[in-house]
Amino acid sequence: MEIRIGVSHSVRDISLELESDDKSRAAARKAVEEALAGKTDVLWLKDKRGREVAVPAEKIAFVEFGAPDGERRLGFGT
Repeated sequence: MEIRIGVSHSVRDISLELESDDKSRAAARKAVEEALAGKTDVLWLKDKRGREVAVPAEKIAFVEFGAPDGERRLGFGT
């Protein structure tokens, strides 16, 4: 599953590829909700390769959860 995080005052988004199982998706969603609610100062996420990314919660502009890996579409058709 892909997740994109927009950071305020930055032109580029942070894009991570996370595990696509339901448990990982729920854990990532919970971490994002806690950061946006002010329960934590830093959003920590771990990608498929084991790299950890930290984003200051106050700088998060948006978070977009993408489709699981198998649901990606290519081309111009819908």
